[in-house]
Order: sequence, then C-alpha cells, then structure tokens
Amino acid sequence: MKRRILLIDDDRLQFRLTQAHFKNFRGESFDLDWAETYEEGLAQLLEGKHAACLLDYQLGERNGLELIREAVAGGSHTPIVFLTAESSERIDIEAMNAGALDYLVKGEISSHSLERSLRYALKLAETLEALRQLATRDQLTGMLNRREFDRILAEEEERSRRFGHPFSLVMLDIDHFKSVNDTHGHQVGDLVLQAVAARVSGGLRTVDRAARFGGEEFALIIMQADRSAAMETARRACAAVASAPIPIGPDLALKITVSAGAAEMPANASTGAELVAAADKALYAAKSRGRNRAVAFSDL
Repeated sequence: MKRRILLIDDDRLQFRLTQAHFKNFRGESFDLDWAETYEEGLAQLLEGKHAACLLDYQLGERNGLELIREAVAGGSHTPIVFLTAESSERIDIEAMNAGALDYLVKGEISSHSLERSLRYALKLAETLEALRQLATRDQLTGMLNRREFDRILAEEEERSRRFGHPFSLVMLDIDHFKSVNDTHGHQVGDLVLQAVAARVSGGLRTVDRAARFGGEEFALIIMQADRSAAMETARRACAAVASAPIPIGPDLALKITVSAGAAEMPANASTGAELVAAADKALYAAKSRGRNRAVAFSDL
C-alpha cells in the first residue's frame, strides 16, 4: 500500500502541480491528499493518517506557522515540509523552530527536489520517533517508562483540578515474582514481565495509559473514570493475566497472577503523589487478602 502525503494549500493549481511532480518520482511513489483550508488541514494532521505533510505558508488570513504549532501542541508527529512563495531566512528559521523538518520555495520546486525533501523528512521523522520511544518507553515491556508516567500524571492532575473531571489510577504487582526469578532465572522473569505487560495493556481503552512503574509493578492511568470504572479495568487486568499460563518454552508454561489496587482523584486524593499512595495502599490490601484480586482504596 502506498504511503499517503497531505498537501495543505488553498491554491488548486499548486495541488495539480504537486500531483504532476509525484508522477515523476523515481523512487517510492505516494498517494496525494489535499486540504485547502487551515481547519481542514489541521483536522487531517491530527488524525495522524499521513506519512508526511506539505504545508503552504499562507492559508487565507492565517499562516502555516500557526498551523504547525497547533498541530504539534495537539500531539501530531507527522513530518512537515514547509512551502512558501518567497525565500526568506526569517521564515525558514521560524518554520524549523515551529517543528517543520524541511523548507522549499515554490518557484524553485522540481520533481527531484520535492522527492529528495520528502525522503529526507520521512527518514528524519523515523529517527526522531525512535528517539521519542527511547525517551518515553520502557525498553523491556514497551510500556511507558516511569518518567513519562510522572509527566502524564501531573498533566491529568492539573486537568482534573481545572475541569472537575475525575480520573483513576490502578497499580498492579505480579504475585510471587521473586520466586520466578529465583527458580527459573532473570531471563524467564523478563519473559513474564513482557507477557504480563501485553495482557494488561490489551484490555485498555485507547485513551488510557499503561506504564512500568518499577520492577514488577505497573501503573494504569484511567482517563475520566471514577472508582467503578477503575475497578472494572483492574479486575479485567487480573483476569487477563490469570486466563492462561504464560508460555516460556516448549516444556515450560507458568501460571502467573497479579494483584491490583485502584484509587480515584479527587475522591481519594488531592495530588498525584497522594493518588499513587492511595492506589499502592489498596494494592497491598489486595496482596494481604489473598492476591489475584483487585481492591479499591475507598473499600479499605
């Protein structure tokens, strides 16, 4: 399947010219989509369905620099090649500072220069995404790492305080994990961590966030959810882990369970740190009540 490129430009002629250039590309071929207004272009960028974007500087009364900043603020990582009618060092620098990866002057664009610019932007975007993954993801499980968890928790704390929306935290811990490492070794322990992470993450909504909190402990941030929704998520995670033994090799499969604790903000805590402490207290209550279960802080 061809990768799709988005052109945001209010000039139909530029769309036709770009289509013609695409037909002359010697390497990879792309499908070209067109958005002719600021609002339509921003909406498509935020959908994240395009491999790259060609963005015009002037879009009616607004400009592409504003659009880049708004798209980046909205979480878009789509690589952007900036297009302008005139060569200007100031615009060039502003475009790069806003988040564009390359810059082309419309009157100087050839099929070769456009193809080369897109290829450069796509390759650089892959490198930047790899760096983002290293900065925000736990290398073993692929979950968010502790630093990214702390950042998101602080954001949700602020959002909850500002808009009055509740959100919840579920803390999970693998039961008797030390005995797995002691009996089978750390390589098997790593396989168990990966399998548990996959089963726990698989039951989440797309808006929720899963992180490796540390060691064999995981944290789930359940967006705009009260105690009952958090407990439903926690019970589902426990059931998913316990649903079948985790296959380790041709002759080994381990029955693994997790315990979970859930807490809600603002009902159970007024800060992110208090929310973690509340969920952790509920988690240890689940451990003391026999493991392989979920407990809510409000039930302690």
